[in-house]
Amino acid sequence: MRLNDAIRKVTAMTTLYDVPATDLVDAVAERLADEGAVSEPDWFEFAKTGVSRELPPEQEDFWRRRAASLLRKVAVDSPVGVGSLRTTYGGAKQGSNRYRVRPEKSTDGSGKIIRTALQQLEDAGYVQTAEGEGRRITPAGESLLDEVADEVLEDLDRPELERYA
Repeated sequence: MRLNDAIRKVTAMTTLYDVPATDLVDAVAERLADEGAVSEPDWFEFAKTGVSRELPPEQEDFWRRRAASLLRKVAVDSPVGVGSLRTTYGGAKQGSNRYRVRPEKSTDGSGKIIRTALQQLEDAGYVQTAEGEGRRITPAGESLLDEVADEVLEDLDRPELERYA
């Protein structure tokens, strides 16, 4: 190993931007589950994720994955409010399922799910409320994302990400 490579290895820090979002969200969801930072509320069993959906989500770990996704989204877009997050997690709704004759109309995601997950992340110390601006990531949340991104980058066997390692 050359000296420049050794110096770069020591000084280079992996951030959440250096790894694919899906891999990062999966790993952060696992970390949040291990810490017990987020937990699925009782009412979530019956809740849809938006107006455009007909049924509640079927994934077992949906709540943790949504919380991890929200943590990443707040870190990337901060300060961000619940309204813009509802738009991000929304979908498209057409007419009824049987007769699709109307053009698609964009709909928002569930504000209750987003708000509750953000409140749980606030209680865990990863997100904070910026008065009048929305939510921001805390230093603890940023360090969590960076630590997990470093672990994910080490575990990934993808040649196109080699320059980050």
